Amino acid sequence: MVEGEPLCILLVEDNPDHAELALRNLSDAGLANRVFHVEDGEAALDYLHNRGRFVDQLSYPRPHLVLLDLRLPKVDGIEVLKQVKASEQLKAIPVVILTTSAAERDLAQAYNHYANSYLTKPVDFDSFSRLLQDLGFYWLAWNKRPSG
Repeated sequence: MVEGEPLCILLVEDNPDHAELALRNLSDAGLANRVFHVEDGEAALDYLHNRGRFVDQLSYPRPHLVLLDLRLPKVDGIEVLKQVKASEQLKAIPVVILTTSAAERDLAQAYNHYANSYLTKPVDFDSFSRLLQDLGFYWLAWNKRPSG
């Protein structure tokens, strides 16, 4: 990341309550200048590849972080992850799996396809809020990555 560059998060979440909570907490933490939300895997891939309604790269910039649910309509989270990590242009973007699934199979599959982190959503509001804020701080403020 370039110092002073506007920070962008792509939230891929089909549950409207989880999405609203995530958007509010990420905004309250003041970590990202823009948080974009899409509700399915197909829209996530369109956003990341600037296709369809996301063709304008100025309006829909490449995110610095993707928060990705696994259970998504149209294209599931693992398929989105596979395509992101297979793309030379996208593979350096950190992809954090943020899901309700604690299944070992899902966890292993996510890491086998190069997820940067796997977090299970807490069931209570305060814990989920704290997780989102800590997650944002770690990936956007504390974690160091090469520029470019």
